[in-house]
Amino acid sequence: MDYMFELKMEVRDYECDIQGIVNNSVYQNYLEHARHKFLHSINLDFAQLHNEGLDAVVTRVEIDYKYSLRPRDLFGVRIRLRKRGNLRFVFEQQIVRLEDEKLIVKAEVTGVLTKNGRPIAPAVFDEALLAAGLDVMTEK
Repeated sequence: MDYMFELKMEVRDYECDIQGIVNNSVYQNYLEHARHKFLHSINLDFAQLHNEGLDAVVTRVEIDYKYSLRPRDLFGVRIRLRKRGNLRFVFEQQIVRLEDEKLIVKAEVTGVLTKNGRPIAPAVFDEALLAAGLDVMTEK
């Protein structure tokens, strides 16, 4: 699968539980941080959007945990964005251990863009992606 963006990170000791593996809730932090970095890379900023009256809201998260990361593991969070219908956008994400390309987590995060609490078409995403030269697939 071709991804639009990859953020490389390293597991920090305090992210691990008593079993010596990354706690399951920490993976959501990794996924969210990568989404924010991706949006910054296409010149979108959540704080700026909020100040303009637009909020991106996560409506659904599906995560398949395949394997565990351990302290000091280097990993990449990969992202591909697609649109679902006229309102929803879906971040397809993978967390992969870089040493051996082992799939750690596979996730699908669905969201909508809102204005005054009501969903709107994510035209600001479309414009930013187009300006960055990225093509987004739309599913009906």
